[in-house]
Amino acid sequence: MSDTASTEDRLTCRDSWFVQRSAVTASAPAPLPELLAAMGAEAPLVAARALPELRVPVWRVRAGAALLHEGASPESVHVVRSGSFKCLKTSEDGYEQVLAFSGPGEVLGFEALSRGRHTCSVVALEDSTVFAVPLRELDGWRQRAPALDHALQFALSRQLARAGEIAEMMAAVAAETRLARFLMWMSACMAERGQSPRRLYLRMSRRDIASLLGVAHETVSRSFTALAEWGHLRVVNREVEILDAAGLRACTRNTRGLAEDGGRGGTHAARPRPTLHAAEAQAAVAA
Repeated sequence: MSDTASTEDRLTCRDSWFVQRSAVTASAPAPLPELLAAMGAEAPLVAARALPELRVPVWRVRAGAALLHEGASPESVHVVRSGSFKCLKTSEDGYEQVLAFSGPGEVLGFEALSRGRHTCSVVALEDSTVFAVPLRELDGWRQRAPALDHALQFALSRQLARAGEIAEMMAAVAAETRLARFLMWMSACMAERGQSPRRLYLRMSRRDIASLLGVAHETVSRSFTALAEWGHLRVVNREVEILDAAGLRACTRNTRGLAEDGGRGGTHAARPRPTLHAAEAQAAVAA
């Protein structure tokens, strides 16, 4: 029997459809403590000897593959093990609206429990892996392992807070302010995961960022260039280095647009606003 056939045998008929169409394949299952640690459970809970010996299915998702499809019936609750995803809705005219970006420890597909269907699609931004807890097993696992229930509550609470932060990004008038808030949000997420909060590699495209922030793609390019010229960033394609965190943070506080004399904040507040052509800006920070 081939490796592909044996993989599909371990999945349900519906999951086999994902293998064929979405490049989602089964991997070796992981122990429960690994899932708890990914969701941010405290070390004593993860190390507890009383934890049942549960093995959690793990799926590999190739970059660009859809893990969940909008409108599909839920089969599992997923927790990101490695990599990153974008959550999006598709309108009737085919436009894809990005709603969120998700990284390690975040829960995917939980909202489908109340609706009976997935309300958005989830697409991998890079080669990624997820824990896949079958819905038919979820309640039983939570009863057998209270630490799992606690970790799940913590992870969902953290995501609610982040959803509020994304809404706050949209409250700004100036595109530079929206982008500054997004970059500070990304920086905080990286710090939580033990990664550098100053050196960011953006797995998402400029178009994905523009969709999340509710601005045009060209506007995001101009905003990256403006923040770089004000001395807050260094941008090379998808690599972003925060040079002046205080100045960038000051930009996030402007809710009514950037004033000419001091809207940029920090030590760069007195610099004149750069005049940029869209083509020049796009070339400077092309994805």
